[in-house]
Amino acid sequence: MLVAALSLSGMSVFWERLAGTQPVPPAWAVAASAVAALLLVLSPRAWHLTRNAITIAHEGGHALVSVLSGRRLEGIRLHSDTSGETVSRGRRTGPGMVLTAFAGYVTPPLLGAGAAVLLAAHHVTLLLWALLLLLVVIALAMRNAFGMLAVFVTAVAVFAVTWAGSVSLQALFGYGAAWFLLFGGVRPVVELARSRPRRGRSRRGRWPASDADQLARLTGVPGGVWVCVFALVAAAAVVLGARLLIPGSAHLPHLPQPR
Repeated sequence: MLVAALSLSGMSVFWERLAGTQPVPPAWAVAASAVAALLLVLSPRAWHLTRNAITIAHEGGHALVSVLSGRRLEGIRLHSDTSGETVSRGRRTGPGMVLTAFAGYVTPPLLGAGAAVLLAAHHVTLLLWALLLLLVVIALAMRNAFGMLAVFVTAVAVFAVTWAGSVSLQALFGYGAAWFLLFGGVRPVVELARSRPRRGRSRRGRWPASDADQLARLTGVPGGVWVCVFALVAAAAVVLGARLLIPGSAHLPHLPQPR
């Protein structure tokens, strides 16, 4: 009985903390987290390492939408060159395949915008546990050693801050993660635009492997148009995220607290 009571008490405290609000860091800390995230994205050496987190989100988006659209998820693989692939079974054409192909590039910036929404409502702890839960779900779908290592290292970092970090450190980490997802969601779109061939097909007559060209094959809409759509989504997410994250901008009201 005592163990059960302590367990229920611990769960009650956990849920109160999860649903509760935390103080917003000072303006200089928010600015510092934004600068740090931007440097991680712009620095070639840092980007080669941190881009794995964006790839995790990218492939996670493919996987989630494939399942939601009725396809059967086979697994996710991440590679040491920061690329990845998500394999699912189902019709090779149709809305489900289109949505699955579209989800990759828009998922990181949309996650960043979602993180900004939670932070604007002062739900830092909820954000960190949500990120951790997403990483655990993606780990279950991972099918290669490097991918498992990348997800494990990312999850350990998030868990360490969530479990042992101070309130100030958690807030700073949460803001940094949101900025990184926002900025990091833009750079892959820019890289995609620069790397796309001028023509729809390669010299061997095969379709390029990018999501934009796959969407072009599925829909008949040119790949360049899809790149522009990716860019518009990423830019809109950055604008929305910045308005929510920068002190003094429009903030969402707090979510109602459980009684």
